[in-house]
Amino acid sequence: MPKKTVFKAAEDKEFSKKKIIYFERANNYFDEYDKILVVLADNVQSRQLQDIRIALRGKAQVLMGKNTRIRKVLKDRLKDGSERNETLYRKLVTDGLLRMNIGLIFTNGDLSDIKSIVDANKIQAPARVGSVAPLDVIVPAGNTGMEPTKTSFFQALNIGTKITKGTVEILKDEHIIKVGEKVGSSEATLLQMLGIKPFFYGMQILNVYDQGSVYGREVLEMTEEDKRDMFKEGISNITALSLALGFPTKASFPHVFLNGFKNLLAIGVTADFSFPKGEQIIKDIKEGKKAPAAPAPAKSGGAPAAKKEEPKKEEPKEEEEDGDMGFGLFD
Repeated sequence: MPKKTVFKAAEDKEFSKKKIIYFERANNYFDEYDKILVVLADNVQSRQLQDIRIALRGKAQVLMGKNTRIRKVLKDRLKDGSERNETLYRKLVTDGLLRMNIGLIFTNGDLSDIKSIVDANKIQAPARVGSVAPLDVIVPAGNTGMEPTKTSFFQALNIGTKITKGTVEILKDEHIIKVGEKVGSSEATLLQMLGIKPFFYGMQILNVYDQGSVYGREVLEMTEEDKRDMFKEGISNITALSLALGFPTKASFPHVFLNGFKNLLAIGVTADFSFPKGEQIIKDIKEGKKAPAAPAPAKSGGAPAAKKEEPKKEEPKEEEEDGDMGFGLFD
């Protein structure tokens, strides 16, 4: 047999041509792309992996292989002393992201698009003995069509049955496998006999490396509405903190300005003092009129209609609220 072609690498170590090609391809990917998805590839078949590669063509590159090889590539890249390679090594290797049966998907495109392609490439598969259940498995109630001689399988799993017209019938839905549990031989056999394929296998996104930052899959699942709500909540927190500390910021300035205006109105009413912007409001307060600057009911269509129907009944209520005028001057 001919000798295996080998090449010399760093530190006088010899590697096969196949490994050298792998190292070169991995280095090219790390040089070219700034975003990396760390994916779990358990129970992913070779044909399924090929379909994912085809679907990602032109958008991303998939790198599979032993974790030790990827660690070696990242360690060798530290020799150039660049901050980018040091960050890659720290985030992927030191922080322990290169564990289990993982692969890397490199891209510079939209991560949400890549996630959609990866999630769409899943295949339905039966429960295999010894595999870890990715979800809960429930056997539905009803007639199984199986002969009475098969009741031993149900008894082994404590599943209540009865014989109906010569066939086995399950009395109620039975939870036979919980998520995270290993599939036993009895469960696997029963599910196979019932023709149930409970699991869907495919690549699972675990973490995302994005230009030096690392975050989980849940960030990719956030919608624009979720991001907007988080931004609003953050602004509200900044505003509350600024007001509590008496430290003005852009977020708190409108509230500071409004509170100052209210204070000026309060002084104007009690000290018979007036200023151009508040002159009309102070006059209305003294005359017992509702302040024109507080048309709160205008947003809802129901409030104006109520005033038209019973204008006389609403007048006493408005007189009682004249002191507040919608501004809370003395709060």
